[in-house]
Amino acid sequence: MNDYSLKKLFWTRFKRNRLAITGGVVVFVLFFIASFANLVSPYDPNDIDRKHILEAPSVSHPLGTDDLGRDVLSRMIFGSRISLSVGFVAVGIATIIGMIVGAISGYYGGWTDRVIMRVIDIMLSIPTFFLILAVIAFIGPGIWNIMIVIGLTSWMGVARLVRAEFLSLKEREFVLAARALGASDMRIIFRHIMVNSMAPVFVSAVLGVASAILVESALSFLGIGIQPPVPSWGNILTLGKDNIEIAWWLSVFPGVAILITVLSYNLVGEGLQDALDPRLWGSGK
Repeated sequence: MNDYSLKKLFWTRFKRNRLAITGGVVVFVLFFIASFANLVSPYDPNDIDRKHILEAPSVSHPLGTDDLGRDVLSRMIFGSRISLSVGFVAVGIATIIGMIVGAISGYYGGWTDRVIMRVIDIMLSIPTFFLILAVIAFIGPGIWNIMIVIGLTSWMGVARLVRAEFLSLKEREFVLAARALGASDMRIIFRHIMVNSMAPVFVSAVLGVASAILVESALSFLGIGIQPPVPSWGNILTLGKDNIEIAWWLSVFPGVAILITVLSYNLVGEGLQDALDPRLWGSGK
């Protein structure tokens, strides 16, 4: 089966999953909104209007205003840019580290594999969120600090996936042929095995974006993530907690945005996982 047939089969299987397609549409819309926030936003997210403090949703402010009279819709639009940026950058860092560590562990095996796997086991035994909390509390909040810390504490799952793929692929005929032709270890790892190990990594990365968005929102909600006046869904939720009895919209709308975003990424990830699973290609499902 050639590459074109594989791509056609993948797309045929993926588009049958209506939930995955719906999630993909939502992800695309969110990405568009985040990319063109300056054009889509009806107001400046930091524009203070003391005449409209804690105003309920209306025609002029569809999602209401906060305790400084700032438009919640505008702040959520710009907050989507923060959330998606953290998700993509953090997952990018985690994926790169996980691929390198997993490739070395799976390809070389032996004591190298044992040492790396014990380190991964130790990392997995530590509650990740509490580790992130401790590190952020030590180095201070900030968008780049959050991206880096989430990335540096989230690579273990990718490493285990890549290791498993390498253990399966390193004894295949095309690898043995490349080794017989004198190809270096680095060439075999990155040019021959890695390219055939990307399907589960891609699925893990999509699911990882949802997890990173949740972590960033939780950190901002606790006050050690993105700091005001920079808008993020998490710190809007914090305002909602402080004004829950008189401004329900500050809790409901960012909460729904987080729910829809995370759910959409999970649906896309599960759809990709099913579409990329070669065990189902001949089943007609």
